[in-house]
Amino acid sequence: MRIGLIAPPWIPVPPPAYGGIEAVMDVLARGLSAADHEVVLVASSDSRCPVELVPGTAISNAGSVGSCADELRHAILAYKALSDVDVIHDNTLAGAFYRRRPSEIPVVVTAHGPFSGALRSVYQDCARDASLIAISHHQARTAPKGSVTRTIHHGIDTTRIGWGQGHGGYACFLGRMDPAKGVKEAIEVARLAGMPLRIAAKMRTVAEHEYFDTVVRPLLGAGIEYVGEVNAEEKYQLLREAVALLNPIQWDEPFGMVMIESLSAGTPVIATSRGSAPEIVQEGVTGHLRTTITGLAAALESAPALNRTICRASVEARFSAERMVQKHLTLYGDLLRSRTLPNGASLTLPAAMAVVQDTVVEPRYGP
Repeated sequence: MRIGLIAPPWIPVPPPAYGGIEAVMDVLARGLSAADHEVVLVASSDSRCPVELVPGTAISNAGSVGSCADELRHAILAYKALSDVDVIHDNTLAGAFYRRRPSEIPVVVTAHGPFSGALRSVYQDCARDASLIAISHHQARTAPKGSVTRTIHHGIDTTRIGWGQGHGGYACFLGRMDPAKGVKEAIEVARLAGMPLRIAAKMRTVAEHEYFDTVVRPLLGAGIEYVGEVNAEEKYQLLREAVALLNPIQWDEPFGMVMIESLSAGTPVIATSRGSAPEIVQEGVTGHLRTTITGLAAALESAPALNRTICRASVEARFSAERMVQKHLTLYGDLLRSRTLPNGASLTLPAAMAVVQDTVVEPRYGP
């Protein structure tokens, strides 16, 4: 297949530091290419993913994240550039409601945000003429009835992370400097458990700086350290040496990429039982899920008893890059085989599609 992938325009693929969507897209693009499919990526022009990149896209600008005009312009360019592909996989929000798509090409849209507020009606409308992917079963249950075509968890290339023993003696927090991510709660948990905490968080927007200055900065010291925003290797090193990842999210996060990154490093996860967390963390095996600060603190104290080898193996079995790629290829193939012409007649697919199943990457682990 020739597959068109559309990334958001603000952060390069792969991301130099923070960027969960872009990290997932890099893994997916590389995996599809490794399975002998042609991949055309529409992303910021400074992206370094080793697949065909659509020329003419703007350079990344993380400061404009959320700009509807910038993203819509990016989506328009993307759909014009992808007129010669077999399937289009859109990971933007603006593309979900852009209607001048090529009608003869199946379009898949991944919902990276929650199905709530105004987004609920946007995705409900999108599902009328595109196939909608949810990234967790919890997220899918909150979607408009009948709108989700498939649920596909994110995957990760564990070979790029490495495995650690957790000898650093600290807990770590990774994410954005935002109340919903639970930075303040992570500090409270670490203090109650008597364990040092290292906080690595993106802090670029005005709101993120204000939250840090008014809420987080006064709580620093006495074992609580803010280490800034880290790049990929720094992040993995931080995780490998951590006793546990503290992820006390304060919202129903559709998928917590940082949790599978942590488990891949062999590091257990201590998290609030919200959103996708129960689908990722196996209670008492790869971490603990609690609902209170005292419960999280007690769980953090018991984290060293968890088996780090099992943490790593759980990701290889349940959230591997190969598994994610396979599930996307299966969906793309299903959509291509089910296409019909406007008069309802079956569409004859290219000869190459007859062997699409032969090119699906088999997972290395698990069923």
